[in-house]
Amino acid sequence: MSRDAAIEVRDLTKSYRSGMLRRRFEALRGVSLRVERGEIFGLLGPNGAGKTTLIKVLLGIVRRSNGSASLLGRPAGDRAGRMKVGYLPENLRISSHHTALTALEYYGKLSGLSWKEIKSERYRLLESVGLADRSRESVKRFSKGMLQRLGLAQALLHDPELLILDEPTDGLDPVGRSQVRSVLAQLKSQGTTIFLNSHILQEVELICDRVAILDRGIVKAQGDVHELSAQQTEGVELEIVVATSEEVVRTSLGKRDIASCQANRDGTHRVVLQLADQAAVDHCIDDLRSSGISIVGLSRRRVTLEDAFLNLFAEDAEVVSE
Repeated sequence: MSRDAAIEVRDLTKSYRSGMLRRRFEALRGVSLRVERGEIFGLLGPNGAGKTTLIKVLLGIVRRSNGSASLLGRPAGDRAGRMKVGYLPENLRISSHHTALTALEYYGKLSGLSWKEIKSERYRLLESVGLADRSRESVKRFSKGMLQRLGLAQALLHDPELLILDEPTDGLDPVGRSQVRSVLAQLKSQGTTIFLNSHILQEVELICDRVAILDRGIVKAQGDVHELSAQQTEGVELEIVVATSEEVVRTSLGKRDIASCQANRDGTHRVVLQLADQAAVDHCIDDLRSSGISIVGLSRRRVTLEDAFLNLFAEDAEVVSE
């Protein structure tokens, strides 16, 4: 294993036996990935893909069946390595007798911090996650989003080198999600490595440097967020607003693939086209102009991570149906 990587996983497998017949279930099937130090890495996949199992193997909560995994240059589950890791589980349970302050005291002690160290950091962390004004309130009054914020604060309390987050923005409103993104961006600027599992693709796209897409225990794709989007999406989606009738524009465009054509209140039409490449875009514009059609607006639709994700799984569905 390389000591340069924050997380390195090679050919990792995890199998379970369940049910009365003790049938074998493969949660992870040869997973390999690498997370560089100082980056924000997103783990994506549908329910049952194996994301939480992978996180539990990395943390030493469950044992791998085969393959290898390391955190910060040490074997996954190693006690010394875990002391440098902050972890926010998907459903953090905090005893109802706690306040935000006493919860941080409790988790700080579990992390081996002194009372002085806990006291010096707890107010700053609660302020950073938007809970400073609720610090002495019982957590039984906290919403799920507030508990997530408190969970993030406890994960940061011991100043970890690596932060592992399982659905960190689940239950948060838009303001809360923006707040968490700001905290993560600041941590990255300070050199902290962040590994997060999320089903909110827009959030992942906004904050992550690289991602891996997991499906039924197999890594289907991984890489830079924008490069991955480009690789998984073919062609160009072009949106044009033209000052003419639908009949005229359809005649001018000929047999091109028109995804939609809608009339606007000002008499113009919004046309969405699926084209093969940039050359096809150029020819399309040339044909419209040669027909004397006035182009009021023109934009090339940006391919999102969600598009890439859906296209990837749509391809798999087509293969299965065949």
